[in-house]
Amino acid sequence: MTGKSPYEVIGEMFDAMRMSTAPLNERLNAFAEAIREGSPQFTPLVDNLILRLRASGAGQHAPDAGDPMPNFLLPDTSQRLVSLAEILKRGPAVISFYRGHWCPYCQLAATTYANLDASVGAEHMVAITPEKRKFNAQLAFGAGMTYPVLTDIDCGYTLSLNLAFWLDAAFNDMLISIGRDLGAYQAGAGCVLPIPATFVIDSHGIVVRRHVDPDYRQRMEVEDLIEAYRSAT
Repeated sequence: MTGKSPYEVIGEMFDAMRMSTAPLNERLNAFAEAIREGSPQFTPLVDNLILRLRASGAGQHAPDAGDPMPNFLLPDTSQRLVSLAEILKRGPAVISFYRGHWCPYCQLAATTYANLDASVGAEHMVAITPEKRKFNAQLAFGAGMTYPVLTDIDCGYTLSLNLAFWLDAAFNDMLISIGRDLGAYQAGAGCVLPIPATFVIDSHGIVVRRHVDPDYRQRMEVEDLIEAYRSAT
């Protein structure tokens, strides 16, 4: 008996995975298992959400390799409007969609991608969430991101990519019960979330590779991202 609460154990696992040098998805899976063991009451809700999204084909019709990536014009944490066209003037781009600053899986992925300056470069990267700029600033600071984190109000751009979905009431109630109030975080109505995704786009605006998975505990592996970026350069 350690005397630690399940949440303390989960917090310690998060810190360990954030510092680990193991592959990203290996760390995400280890953290997911810690949550499954420490908070088993939430497991059915998570599993049901992922099953529902998979059954509905969520994310399947998002831009894929060979497709053009639609342009966006979204505000960053300084309220400066950033467009995909502007980024592509500097070369290929990496666009990642995150659920928000409150999501530990997003935090782990963002921290990992923030360390890609040497391989990709901050000027070629951008992150998009549905959150207000103050919460995007928290995500950027915590992850060490030096590239723009943009606010997609009401998930408008994300919806246009077939990447967003309405969160069911049971899952939303669960988030509120652990202090995660999407209505307070999001720039818009709340209860709409993006499917976490990463797109590597060449300088002509064509998708080279994507990672789209309704299971938010899975993200594009760093090696795959770098390989795709180099092929787009």
